[in-house]
Amino acid sequence: MSDLAIGGAGQDGGTFRLRTVILLLAVGIIGFVGLLLSNAYQSPSRSSNGATAHALSNGATGYSGIIQLARAMGKDVRVIRDDSELGSTGLVVLTPPLASTPLTDVLARRGDLPTLVILPKWSTSPLRPAGRPGWVMRWGLIDRKEPEGVLAPNNKFAVTRARSGGQPLRSAGWITEDFGFEAPRPLQTISGANLKPLLTDEQGNVVLGEIGDKSFYVLADPDILSNMGMREESQARAALELLDTLNQDGQRDWAFDVTLAGLGKAKSPLRLAFDPPFLAMTLAIVVVMLLAGWQAFARFGPPAHRPRAIAFGKAALVDNAAALIRKAGRQARLGGRYVEAIRERATIAFGVPSRLRGAAIDAYLDKLSGRARFTELAQAVGDADDKASLVAAARALHDWQKEKGK
Repeated sequence: MSDLAIGGAGQDGGTFRLRTVILLLAVGIIGFVGLLLSNAYQSPSRSSNGATAHALSNGATGYSGIIQLARAMGKDVRVIRDDSELGSTGLVVLTPPLASTPLTDVLARRGDLPTLVILPKWSTSPLRPAGRPGWVMRWGLIDRKEPEGVLAPNNKFAVTRARSGGQPLRSAGWITEDFGFEAPRPLQTISGANLKPLLTDEQGNVVLGEIGDKSFYVLADPDILSNMGMREESQARAALELLDTLNQDGQRDWAFDVTLAGLGKAKSPLRLAFDPPFLAMTLAIVVVMLLAGWQAFARFGPPAHRPRAIAFGKAALVDNAAALIRKAGRQARLGGRYVEAIRERATIAFGVPSRLRGAAIDAYLDKLSGRARFTELAQAVGDADDKASLVAAARALHDWQKEKGK
């Protein structure tokens, strides 16, 4: 029925002090926010994605070697993991692993920008046991339908594979520089309509060609740029010079795409909470939470104990009964009880003979001298039908008793 204070007001109670609790909460909140930020802005995984040939692969068919070499020589070579970066200027190298890899949207974003597509050549699988992460096992040449179908149906090419003997490759078309490439073994070449040779073998078979007039290039043999081709210093130097030559927009830097290999970076929904324009809402929520926490720890004024629902003593009992009567709207029906109480008190105060009963008592009281008669006042109290008339009649009856008592 009431709040009880347990312990003295001056006790520094509890297992933990307030200062300790605040410190624990602060450390927990800072750690939680740090975890959220690290998850939102974590660096993309550098997974080799199995045996797929791409710019992050350390396997023989991957292209991480030429990227590391270019960066060591001061070039700002990028690895594209976000689709929004595919429209950037400079040469972009695409490495679709299969004919089913969708290239339509990527090529549409590139437009007239310099783009090099490297066709697949080898069938590989991850090296088992995986003692060397990223290494692969070559099972042989991939089916010709895969490289032939990469740019189909818009550009159909026939793929030819033959022994090369490591003979030097020759420059053709607008490329006049002799890079010094030695033909991979075996050598994969292409032929088809609307294909301009830029790099050929001794028989004139196209190893590197240009499609149309949009700086759109296709490399038939990936071993020209793969980690396998980076084993020789002369081949590595020639590969860097070739990419710089194809990058005709005055840009000295180029990029490799890995989104086609399934290593694209998805937009983190959690990161949206920390980037504009949602950052303002996040900060507002944090401020509200801090204010709510402050209000929980810093009380405004001393704690107020609730009063008892039912107070002690006769006066409280009378007050509670009166409150119930008022709430029920029954005040006007108490006039008769009040008349009986006044009659009993007048009988004792004015010495009414004990033999008199009922109307005889009222008649005796009427004979007492005064301005009003008891029965008339008692009748007025009984006839009252609202609070105001009852109070007026009861007051008159009370005054009559007081007047007769003098």
